[in-house]
Amino acid sequence: MTPDELVAHYGLEPIPREGGRFRQTWAGPERPDGRPEGTAIIALLTDAPGDFSALHRLPADEIWHFYLGDPLQFLLLAPDGTSRTPVLGTDVLDGQHPQLTVPAGTWMGARVAAGGAWTLFGCTMAPGFTHEGYEHGDAAELTARHPDRAALIAELCRP
Repeated sequence: MTPDELVAHYGLEPIPREGGRFRQTWAGPERPDGRPEGTAIIALLTDAPGDFSALHRLPADEIWHFYLGDPLQFLLLAPDGTSRTPVLGTDVLDGQHPQLTVPAGTWMGARVAAGGAWTLFGCTMAPGFTHEGYEHGDAAELTARHPDRAALIAELCRP
């Protein structure tokens, strides 16, 4: 199985601004505020230059699910100033997570872990994702708040 085969099989399209490829697989009924009750996507990142999930934050918790391929390395910058670098993958006895919840308001970015080639994963949100809720990260602002993570922030931001 190759990334190109997965793109063709699932009909994956580029994710605007954030990076990677995706397809929405579910959207729940519309709420009174216009947002769907929930959404789910399937997505793919590869080790190709520039193929990463750029730092961004969302107004609701987002649950990431590992499906196939190599582990996915995260950078999470919490509103309280803390940070962590969890890994989405199958080696649970070595600390990887087959499922990872990113709390609302947390800056998140991810890339295929070093030595890996590609990761197929999913994301679920409730209430659901809308483009209006997406906030793109600015490297200078995030580095000022998290100087200890400057190198990772630079790697996971795009203009």
